Amino acid sequence: MALIGGAAAVVVGATGFGVYALVGGDGKAGGNGSVAASADGKGEAKVDKSPPSAAEVRTTAKRFLTAWSSGDAKKAAALTDDKAEAARALKGFQDDAHVTKVKLTPDTASGRQVPFGVTAQVSYMQQSSTWSYPSSLEVVRDEKTGDPVVEWKPSVLNPKLKKGQAIKTGKAGTPPIKAVDRKGATLSKEEHPMLGSILDDLRRRYGDKTDGTPGVETRIVDAKGQDTGTTLRTLSKGKPGTLKTTLDKDMQVAAEQSVKGKPKASAVAVQPSTGEVRAVANSPADGYNNAFRGSLAPGSTMKVISSAMLLDKGLASPDKPHPCPKYVEYGGWKFHNDDKFEIKNGTFAQSFARSCNTAFISQAKELKDDDLSKEARDVFGIGANWQVGTGTFDGSVPVQSDAQMASSLIGQGGVRMNPLNMASVAATVQSGTFKQPVIVSPDLDDRTIAKAGRSMKPQVHSDLKGLMKLTANSGTAAEPMAGLGGDVGAKTGSAEVDGQKKPNAWFTAYNGDMAAAAVVPASGHGNENAGPVVRKMLDAATG
Repeated sequence: MALIGGAAAVVVGATGFGVYALVGGDGKAGGNGSVAASADGKGEAKVDKSPPSAAEVRTTAKRFLTAWSSGDAKKAAALTDDKAEAARALKGFQDDAHVTKVKLTPDTASGRQVPFGVTAQVSYMQQSSTWSYPSSLEVVRDEKTGDPVVEWKPSVLNPKLKKGQAIKTGKAGTPPIKAVDRKGATLSKEEHPMLGSILDDLRRRYGDKTDGTPGVETRIVDAKGQDTGTTLRTLSKGKPGTLKTTLDKDMQVAAEQSVKGKPKASAVAVQPSTGEVRAVANSPADGYNNAFRGSLAPGSTMKVISSAMLLDKGLASPDKPHPCPKYVEYGGWKFHNDDKFEIKNGTFAQSFARSCNTAFISQAKELKDDDLSKEARDVFGIGANWQVGTGTFDGSVPVQSDAQMASSLIGQGGVRMNPLNMASVAATVQSGTFKQPVIVSPDLDDRTIAKAGRSMKPQVHSDLKGLMKLTANSGTAAEPMAGLGGDVGAKTGSAEVDGQKKPNAWFTAYNGDMAAAAVVPASGHGNENAGPVVRKMLDAATG
């Protein structure tokens, strides 16, 4: 028996049950999928799961791209396997990316993949640009119907787009900046790549406080609408606003040259009388900003703060006898000096100038666990929430006990610093009062500058400057400081690090109204490796 008209045919088998087969107008079973049912109407859908044919791939891709290019987001989305998400994304491409017109040109398919070119017209606030890029789509079968559809992915809109992201055209955040030094000389990333990350941060913080205007960009944003940093198209670059920094271009060049070529090195120069940062450099140029953000054990440069504490407490005096044995035990640890030297019948000044570890460890028994932490914070401003004008790590001298507390006295244990911190320490010794480092004037944004609890006591200040001058003239810092006279002071440091064959080299010093510090990781002794870096900066300050 057959139903005339081509709608269905019934075949009666030997069992007496019929099987209905849907028949298309061309006499072929299937169409956009196929269904089989039993004669009693209780059937099960048979979804086509075979790969789409070449013809289906071409036709589906053409229909989708045609609907998209016509501006019918709903129609285009209906041809995908995720209609809701595709509709949202395609509508956002029009409304949020401000694409007013799009031309889509399919290329030759490769299996289920169809590459296509996109030429979009983007318009925003009288700014307009043509944006072209390649993309691709994949045709699959709908899991429920078996129909050929476009597999929806964000990358269909743009190959750089990931899940949860969208495209937005608008003002490019804060205006670009033209950073200048204290005298008005331009500081660009092209000329000073070591300032790259700092200049980017200064733009983010202060761009809208300059006279600049933001550009217009098409960029990728996350699910919260926050910029991901990926710009797809620039409609206009905007007008840079001038931002004055405290940097000195001549000193900046000297700092960059002093670390250039070293596998790793960081340096900072600070003016003691003002706290203004005059130079900052890192090698490699595109590496981590250890100069400002580093967190490293400072080694014997920490003895500057430890000495201030001992002098403050009357536990040491420059010209008085002070022990410097080969070994000292404390907290279950046995401490020794570099090459296990000792100074017999020596003074504290001699121990400081030669960087005697045991001279400091021997006093641990006289100290409270928090004495060093208080000195570092109250006199040197360490860890006092500095507001430099860019991101910094402000040093840390945690309260420790037993052997760890003793280790802190010589810049090991849990003590952590960077060249900015240690340049500030030298600057505080030179002036007698902590002045928080700044790279942009606080007048620009009315930020609160950190202050120390108190200035150095006059006698402690005088004694400590004498110790650092002795070290610069005839102690461990004598070679890199040779030839400098007047108001000078320096301290070397070598910080042991687990897993390194050589220690991190440190050096901090001042000459008149300029202080500087440097660290050269895994290089050896401070006087040989970090000392020349600091000397070049000090020379540039007086050149």
